[in-house]
Amino acid sequence: MMVRVMAIQSPCTFATASTSLAFMALAFVALAFVGLAAGPTWAETSSWSRRAPQAPPPVTGAPSPKVTPKRRTSVPSLRPQNSVASGSPIQGPLPGLKKKLGPTSAIPKGKNAAFIAYELGLYANALRLAKAEAKAKSPQAHTLLGLMHARGLGVGKDLRAAAVWYAKAAELGDTEGTFAYALMLAQGRGVKKDPGQAAALFERAALKGHAYAHYNLGLAFLSGSGKPENPHRAVAHLRYAAERGISRAQYDLAALYRNGHGVQPDAYMASYWLRSAAANGLTEAEYEYAVTLLRGEGLNEDRPRVVDYLKAAANKGVAGAQNRLAYIYFEGRLVKRDPIEGTKWRTLAKEGGIADKSLDSQVATLSDADRKKALNAAQRFRDTRAIGIAVGG
Repeated sequence: MMVRVMAIQSPCTFATASTSLAFMALAFVALAFVGLAAGPTWAETSSWSRRAPQAPPPVTGAPSPKVTPKRRTSVPSLRPQNSVASGSPIQGPLPGLKKKLGPTSAIPKGKNAAFIAYELGLYANALRLAKAEAKAKSPQAHTLLGLMHARGLGVGKDLRAAAVWYAKAAELGDTEGTFAYALMLAQGRGVKKDPGQAAALFERAALKGHAYAHYNLGLAFLSGSGKPENPHRAVAHLRYAAERGISRAQYDLAALYRNGHGVQPDAYMASYWLRSAAANGLTEAEYEYAVTLLRGEGLNEDRPRVVDYLKAAANKGVAGAQNRLAYIYFEGRLVKRDPIEGTKWRTLAKEGGIADKSLDSQVATLSDADRKKALNAAQRFRDTRAIGIAVGG
C-alpha cells in the first residue's frame, strides 16, 4: 500500500499561507515578473524565442550538493502535473478502485484493506484496519493514521496525534510519512517547530525521489532556514521538482533564471519555466506569462495564446488580468473589438481595486443599453464564479 499525503502548494518552504519567498530578504524575491499595471504593453519581437526545445536525460537521483548547476543549452522535458498536487490527499496504487467497488461494497480485506476502506469513505473501518496494520509495523499504515488524525476523518482532529503517527512512519522508512512529518516540523503544527529537523527529513525524502521534498529542500537552501544558504544547490533541487511537473517549483525557478540568482541569467529559460507553470494552471503564472508575451518577450509560438492565458487568470478573479482584457476588447487587438465585453472586464477589474481613468472614459461612451448588457454579463460572471467556489471549483 502506498499512501500519498497532500503536498504544499504555496511558494514557501513551510506551507503557511501568509509566508512567501519575501521572508528570504533577497533582492530577487519579487517573483512577479510584471506588476499589476492597468494597460497592456505591445511589442513585436522576442530575441530568444526560436531556440528549439530538446529533452535532456531524465534526472534519476538527488542533485549533488557540491556541484554548481551549469547553464543549460537544452530545454527540460515537461512531465504531467504530479497527482499529489491536484487530487485527493491520498493517491494509491489502485486507480479506479473506488468506482469499481462502489460505496456499498463489503468491508475490504487483505492487502491494502485500510487504504481501500479510506478511498471508499469507510473511515471508521479504515481507522480500525490501519491500527491493526500499524501493530504489524506497516510504515504506510502509520502514515494513513497520521493523515486521518490530521484531517479528522474517522476520528477527532488531533494534530499532536498526527505528528506522532507521522514520526513513527518516518522512523519506519515511509517516504510520504517522512515528508508529512517534515511539513509539521516546518510549520510547527502538532509539534514544536524545528526547521533544522524538517530540512533533514525533506532531504531524506528527496533522496527517495520525492518531488515536493526536493521543492521544500530547495527553498530551505534558498532561505538559509534549516540549511546553510546555498542558491546553487537550491536551483538544483527546484529544477528537479520543476522537471517533475510541480508548478510552484517551475514558477520559482523562472524567477531565479530571470534574476540570475544561483544560476546564470537566462531570459529564455525564465520564460520557458514560467510558461510551464502557466500550462499547469498556476494562476499568477498564467497572468505573468500573458503580460510577458504582451511585452514581446516569452516564446514566439505562444503569442497567439496570450488572450487564453489572460482569460484563464481573469476567470480566476485576477483583477490585473481582467483589466488587460478590457483594453484588448476595447482596442480590438488579438480579438474582435467588443466594447461590451471590454466593459464587463473593466467593471470586474474596478471591483478588484484597479483604477484606470482611461478605460473608465471609454466605458462612459457606451449607450445605456450596451452598458446594461455589460453589467448583466459581469453579474453572470460573479454568479458563475461564486457557484464554482462553493462547490470547490
